[in-house]
Amino acid sequence: MSLISQNAQKRRLEESGADDGNDEGIGSPVAINGEVEKGAKLKNQNKERNKKKRTKMPEAQQNKEEEEMRQLESSLFGSLYAPVEFGSEVGAAVAAPDRDAPLFFTDRSAADGVDDLPIYEEDLAHDDEEDEVIIKERKPVWVDEEEETTEVDIVKVARLRKLRKEANERLISGKEYEARLRGHHAKLNPFTGWADMDRKTPLPGASDGESDDEGGVDDILQNNDELVVKDTVKLLPGMLEFSRLVDANIQDPSNGPINSVQFHRNGQLMLAAGLDKHLRFFQIDGKRNPKIQSIFIGDCPVLKASFLPDGSEVILSGRRKFFYSFDLVNAAFSKIGPLTGREEKSLESFEISPDSKTIAFVGNEGYILLISAKTKQLIGTLKMNGSVRSLAFADGGNQLLSSGGDGHVYHWDLGTRKCIHKAIDDGSLAGVSLCTSRDSSLFATGSTSGIVNVYKRDDFLGGKRKPLKTIENLTTDVGEMKFNHDAQILAITSRKERNGMRLVHVPSFTVFQNWPGPRFSLHYPRCLDFSPGSGFLSVGHAGGKVLLYKLHHYQNA
Repeated sequence: MSLISQNAQKRRLEESGADDGNDEGIGSPVAINGEVEKGAKLKNQNKERNKKKRTKMPEAQQNKEEEEMRQLESSLFGSLYAPVEFGSEVGAAVAAPDRDAPLFFTDRSAADGVDDLPIYEEDLAHDDEEDEVIIKERKPVWVDEEEETTEVDIVKVARLRKLRKEANERLISGKEYEARLRGHHAKLNPFTGWADMDRKTPLPGASDGESDDEGGVDDILQNNDELVVKDTVKLLPGMLEFSRLVDANIQDPSNGPINSVQFHRNGQLMLAAGLDKHLRFFQIDGKRNPKIQSIFIGDCPVLKASFLPDGSEVILSGRRKFFYSFDLVNAAFSKIGPLTGREEKSLESFEISPDSKTIAFVGNEGYILLISAKTKQLIGTLKMNGSVRSLAFADGGNQLLSSGGDGHVYHWDLGTRKCIHKAIDDGSLAGVSLCTSRDSSLFATGSTSGIVNVYKRDDFLGGKRKPLKTIENLTTDVGEMKFNHDAQILAITSRKERNGMRLVHVPSFTVFQNWPGPRFSLHYPRCLDFSPGSGFLSVGHAGGKVLLYKLHHYQNA
């Protein structure tokens, strides 16, 4: 036997407690074997003795011992065999849970035995007979009596002028001042209705489906209606509320000047085109403005691009004898021209009628070319005495306005192809820009000297030559001009002047003082457009960027 096995057997003997009183000969094999046999016999005898005692012990005593062990364990480590019962005393015996016992009870120990708890009016529950909630209007905790007598001058401080409801309003009471401040806050933060503490609350026992019908947060989430409607409020002069957003073409800026920007009629799609021969489409959300598509037109630097009002096509032109049509549905380009019977070297300037039927191009020697938007064929021409510089449609596409080198404004009836009115533009030597409002009630003319005249069209056709207002805020050639959808804002630009763009408040014919602001630069603006609901304003400049602004007065894009 090896030394390792001898040491192992020795440890077993020591653990079993076997000791014969003879320490001699422990290391011999005979002594070790004898000790092992004695230890095994002692173990067997102990097992038999315990078995006999267990059979003789009555069952009642065994149960009692087990119960005492459980109580001891419960007092030391908690109950291991039964669930916790709320309200039981510390020294109580552990028992099986009663299934008929109530799950909860009311602890009235803190109320000194008083059964009736105080009830407050705000916590009044619904009656047993009528299942309804009584909601009382909250009353102010404190009322300032001086509010009734105090008057606030909202013209003296510049930032308070936005609280006016009328242009000549000056003094208002303190109570009215507070109400208008709250209304102005609601304008800038329209999504706080869920925090109204006085809103109608669901019934205490209502289910999830019933609570949705009763109002609250779920009502707001179930519809996309805005909480504050601002379109019906008149736009006030002086200061315009706007915010600069991420550039519309931030994901793909142009390498050349931007010559055209325009919103699709859905208010979400916008095109941008310029001298880098690219036509780009962006989805405008004011945050990311992702690019949808970019198309390269190799033989035509784009000077103008425009959607058809029905949203089906894009017309593009440059300083070429031809122009392009891009079908948005089929994503297909068509090259049109040169036009049969015409020798125009450039079709760079055009306008599309609001009914999407006619495209009017500026031609040579005072000619206006009328093209069918459907067939892309020449359907007629109009002739002015001087050169043609600008065009604008009116009366839903039935009439056309034109101006040019002779300083006159022409009105054409497209049904008969005849001039129905001709009058000189007050103070203009050469007209270079024209635009009309959406309802055709107003039109504006721009000249080479930077003068902009705004006319009421019915008065002009009736023989009144004096404009409603002459705007002299620009000093160089007037570029693009545009009315917004409700004709409360007129945007005018000049390509030759840095930051050469003004926004005019049409009802008062005054320029907004805070546009574009000292922090923002418009570079050299070349084109602009309002979204269909005037919520967005885009400005393309010579640096290849399309600036995007949010006009807070308007609700929809």
